[in-house]
Amino acid sequence: MAGAFMAILDSFIVIVAGPAIQVDLGASRGELQWIMAGYQLTYAVFLVVGGRLGDMFGRKRMFVVGMTLFTLASVGCALSQAAGGLIVARLVEGLGAALMLPQVFALITVLVGEKDRHRAFGLLGVVLGLATVGGQLIGGLLIGADLFGSGWRPVFWINVPVGVGTVLLAARRLPESRVARARRLDLPGVAVLSAALFLLAFPLIQGREAGWPWWTWACFAASGLAFALFVRTERRTAERGGDPLVRMSLFATRSFSVGIVLVLTLYAVITSYYLVLSIALQDGLGMSALGAGLVYTPAAVTFFVLSLVASRLVPKYGRRVLEAGAVALASGYASTALVLAGGLPFTPAVVIPTLMLQSLGGGLLITPSLNAVLTRIDPDDAGIASGVLSTAQQIGAALGVAGIGVVFFRSFHPSAHRVPGDSPRVTDAAAHALAMSSLFTFALAVAATVLVLLLPRSRSTGGGTG
Repeated sequence: MAGAFMAILDSFIVIVAGPAIQVDLGASRGELQWIMAGYQLTYAVFLVVGGRLGDMFGRKRMFVVGMTLFTLASVGCALSQAAGGLIVARLVEGLGAALMLPQVFALITVLVGEKDRHRAFGLLGVVLGLATVGGQLIGGLLIGADLFGSGWRPVFWINVPVGVGTVLLAARRLPESRVARARRLDLPGVAVLSAALFLLAFPLIQGREAGWPWWTWACFAASGLAFALFVRTERRTAERGGDPLVRMSLFATRSFSVGIVLVLTLYAVITSYYLVLSIALQDGLGMSALGAGLVYTPAAVTFFVLSLVASRLVPKYGRRVLEAGAVALASGYASTALVLAGGLPFTPAVVIPTLMLQSLGGGLLITPSLNAVLTRIDPDDAGIASGVLSTAQQIGAALGVAGIGVVFFRSFHPSAHRVPGDSPRVTDAAAHALAMSSLFTFALAVAATVLVLLLPRSRSTGGGTG
């Protein structure tokens, strides 16, 4: 759980530190973008490979290797004296997270009994959700404290004691788990899939900032062709009796195929929304990063409580818990859009209740959805299935940020000479942009509701979501 928390947290905690990093290191706008996005790029591209390496060489071993690499890279980030060095360290940090995170899902799937697995995934869902929501709050606290005059560097130093402690405990306490028979790494599959994911993730991360030039669309088209080539390569490898990187038969399991799309959709919602909410609060209301984080703290608490409740309700009520969560999630985004578009003033007191409704639905839906994806997976495929799941989370987040970024920034047009938070015009523009963004996430939440209805009803696996 500590490894999962750190891997997700590092995608968000650096956002708050961006301005301070740019000033301190004299980074250009392009360099700052790579400092932010480099981690996400290597993280997204190598998750599936990380899952397969865990199957082959041992999930405990790869977890320890990944966390060690992540921790050493965090030291490199904290000590960086130039933007180029920080970019390289962030790329390595993302690689460490990609080796580490799939092992978390795989170890739960393999080592935790079926009766208790839904509770383990419930706790994991809580951890991932809190890391997503809490990243900017923790970053704001660390930068605001300015420990020993270190400015932005504590957002990376915080990883070091947690990483060292996690590695030592994992080495002593985690049992080893791997596939019984030896496997060879499918290098052609690795090459094609890595290219496909890079061609998809890179324009999603860089596209909006660059204004969506022609090369972003060319990358998307090339990514589609590369994914088609990957499927063909894997099928041919299997037909020859080889060991493909991803067995296509995994997607014949309805809970896995539908669940993957569900997870992708949900992470497109939750990741993107809190980013634009933070911008709306800071640029529209003139709040600090810490103040913005405190606004969605009640929502984080709601998510935490409902995630724990969901792990107890799912065994009894099955898919109906996910259905209720999906409806509440969609209602939460709709209510935010309605109160802001309906003329109520854009204040924390107005939006906090609607954010809590969103988190109520998210707590009931997101945590059980993780178990829904992996509940019927053969233990021999736990690593690769976990890598696919983690990739869906990351790609979903990138898709959501790209989509909601277009909606928000096309709707947010404050006057250039106004002081943020000091003009009704700026506040109204932020309220309008957040309302439009809420409609965007509402549409995604409706799609998630449809996907929940497509999940099997069986209670025999995954507490009713398998």
